[in-house]
Amino acid sequence: MRTSSRRAIEEFSVSFLDVICCGFGAIILLLMITKTVEPILLEKSQINLEGQVAARENALYEIKGQITELRKQINENSGQLDQNLLRLAMLEQELTRILGQFATTAERQEERMTESQQLAAAKQSLTDEMQRLLGVDFRRNTELVGGIAVDSEYIIFVIDTSGSMFNAAWSQVLKKVNETLSIYPRVKGIQVMNDMGDYMFPEFAGQWIADTPARRNAILTRLQTWNPFSNSSPVEGIQAAINTYYSPDKRISIYVFGDDFTGESIEQVVDEVDRVNVADETGQRRVRIHAVAFPVYLARPSGRVYRFAALMRELAFRNDGTFVGLSEFE
Repeated sequence: MRTSSRRAIEEFSVSFLDVICCGFGAIILLLMITKTVEPILLEKSQINLEGQVAARENALYEIKGQITELRKQINENSGQLDQNLLRLAMLEQELTRILGQFATTAERQEERMTESQQLAAAKQSLTDEMQRLLGVDFRRNTELVGGIAVDSEYIIFVIDTSGSMFNAAWSQVLKKVNETLSIYPRVKGIQVMNDMGDYMFPEFAGQWIADTPARRNAILTRLQTWNPFSNSSPVEGIQAAINTYYSPDKRISIYVFGDDFTGESIEQVVDEVDRVNVADETGQRRVRIHAVAFPVYLARPSGRVYRFAALMRELAFRNDGTFVGLSEFE
């Protein structure tokens, strides 16, 4: 009885241990398998994360550099903008000052022109009244304004556009042209050419320019920069003016502006003008020729200056005009 009981217990014990051992073996085998695979995955995951972190850090540094550069550009642009705004403010201030001076000058010029026109209009009105009272055959002893006859209905400017005139006397030329126009409040036609016979407005070549305030302003504006070639001899311009515009039913005056004469013979010029500007049955010439000499070479006079003065004085005398020699520019 005892022997059978012990044997049964031993068999039971051995079988239980076998089961336990197999279970532990299985657990150990699972642990070994898990430890073999898991470190590789963790290592790869760690490497990938480090690469991403490095890439993000590089991108962050690049963005910081771009931000720094943009801030630098903003600061530079802000400084340049401040300078430009300051210059703009200074230019606006200067423009305001110039516009104020121009407005004042324009007002004074307009007042002077108005006065001159009123005086000339009063002169013409007085002439009409005198003719009505004294008869159409009545003639005054003089029809001069400042020594120049202003009885013409058409006026032609023949202007020396040489370098000496344009560079030294042009502001005075503008002034004298304006003053000449002012003493004629209203004429039937105007024309402007240089001493070579070239027209200021080629579209009006051979025609009379209508006298309007807008056209007078256009003449003065164009004259500021008008500088065609010139040989400093008024002969061609005078000949072109007389040959083109003379008409027995028109009272015409030519105003010659110049500073010197480069021609060879004064007598030849006078004879040539006498040939084209012949006198009518009453002894009057076809057109009056007035001349204004500008003192460009007055400080260092030469023979050309004296020859111009002699020429224009003789032409004015022979052609019922007036010669005016300016002694200074202002």
